[in-house]
Amino acid sequence: MSAPIVDGDGAGASDAAPIAAHPYPFPGAGNIALVVIDMQRDFLEPGGFGAALGNDVTRLQAIVPTLARLIAAFRAAHLPIIHTKEGHRADLSDCPPAKRARGRSGLRIGDKGPMGRILILGEPGNDFVPALAPASGELVLPKPGKGAFYATDLDAALRARQIQRLVITGVTTEVCVQTTMREANDRGYDCLLVGRRHRELFPRIQGRHAGHGRRAGRDCRLDHARRRRHRSHRVGPATGDG
Repeated sequence: MSAPIVDGDGAGASDAAPIAAHPYPFPGAGNIALVVIDMQRDFLEPGGFGAALGNDVTRLQAIVPTLARLIAAFRAAHLPIIHTKEGHRADLSDCPPAKRARGRSGLRIGDKGPMGRILILGEPGNDFVPALAPASGELVLPKPGKGAFYATDLDAALRARQIQRLVITGVTTEVCVQTTMREANDRGYDCLLVGRRHRELFPRIQGRHAGHGRRAGRDCRLDHARRRRHRSHRVGPATGDG
């Protein structure tokens, strides 16, 4: 059973200039959407699932201001934005036992934590960080897995809106962001992974793209009003699975 997309008003298209990217420019006009992966309190704040796994979540908080600017640029250009949040039903019927067994502390998915039950839909920790809260009309996609296409209605929602290209960002690079990009590529979407807008928990992986799309540079912005090109930042090829 798929998780529903919380929908709002529609969004228009833009005639923005191509976005500078590696290995070649990414079209910035029409049929394009921004996918913001899992910018939720459970992953970015102490006391959530990320911290329960033994990770330093303060690393992830550094991208919030720049990601807020990227979201603002898409809003100004009247382009659709999709916000995903990883979470499970209260009865954990959609959470595999192997996933719940992860972690280095006594807290597991579904356990009571400082922000409510960890990684459970509807709990305070499962909400988005305030600076990146979805606006009216933006899609909110609950997902039970790493990828945004797994057990969700995302593919159907994109095709209904005739969206063909995705700009993907969020947390974490080596898990949910790259998983979503690979899933999207397998379904025929043209993808752009935005450098320095997503963040990883394991620094050695930073600088590798998902291998199934294009990578925008540190200075890449969508500028609908000025239609300027920005310098791209070259990165090395991906290695292994992610």
